[in-house]
Amino acid sequence: MAVISVSHISKTFEGMCAVCDLSFAVEAGSCFGLLGPNGAGKTTMMKMIYGAAARDKKCSGTIEVFGFDPACDELSIKYLSGVVPQENNLDDELNVIQNLLVYAKFYGLPARVARERIETLLSFLELSEKAKARIRELSGGMKRRLVIARALLNNPRLLILDEPTTGLDPQVRHLIWEKLRQLRAGGTTILLTTHYMEEAFQICDRVLIMDKGRKVLEDQPQKLLEQNIERYVLEIPQEQAAKAIDGRRLPEAVRVDHAMGISRFYCDDLDRLKVVTDMLDGQAYYLRQANLEDVFLKATGRGLNEKQ
Repeated sequence: MAVISVSHISKTFEGMCAVCDLSFAVEAGSCFGLLGPNGAGKTTMMKMIYGAAARDKKCSGTIEVFGFDPACDELSIKYLSGVVPQENNLDDELNVIQNLLVYAKFYGLPARVARERIETLLSFLELSEKAKARIRELSGGMKRRLVIARALLNNPRLLILDEPTTGLDPQVRHLIWEKLRQLRAGGTTILLTTHYMEEAFQICDRVLIMDKGRKVLEDQPQKLLEQNIERYVLEIPQEQAAKAIDGRRLPEAVRVDHAMGISRFYCDDLDRLKVVTDMLDGQAYYLRQANLEDVFLKATGRGLNEKQ
């Protein structure tokens, strides 16, 4: 059963199409990721889902969240959802518990219930020792976890996260991933945007790659790898590769991509790429398995768009 159903939705700003005829569905109890370069329309789409932005008036498409239309049932959706925005919009003048208590009032939680819920969430996100700390005393990772705790106060059935781990160190990022896995295992549906391809691969059941407001690819992360990119990648500085391979014939079925000063050789056969490494005469190279970032860059391009 789909918790979120988006069908042929568009949104324009000053004549520019931020979201163009987009359709997708998010199944209950799953984690769905929206991926794309800056300006691809991810945040705009998220805001339309929870009612913070309106779709085009002339748009004939539909959005349903738990059967509600955010255009006219915004509060019903918010009551069932928790939202983690890009920015950590916490009140710096209050401490951790006070920030959460203020937010709990928006949901009409009785004081005793709110305090019990806050205690549980601070423990869950490993913030119990910071319960009385001022916001300005917290690290970036702690603030991010606190914003997630705040989004979980109403025990939401849907958790929406806009770039939840951007700028965080690997330890905090992995901690948040584990907490999101636990929430999903408990039945919470998760919708997120992220620039970290590893993050999407680790926690998303399904991802949709956007570019310039449009859907480019959508599937399970592993299937996107299997169907859209070769298994192995050899990376060599472009100048070094040009000198080493000049005039030599590459093995059959090796695809080459030159961009940003790096030559990348793609192939499903690892032995054929090793033939290329033998041409380097001991110079440095990086041979690895392809990942979701390779799929992303193949689908959206390696150049910056005008909004980046």
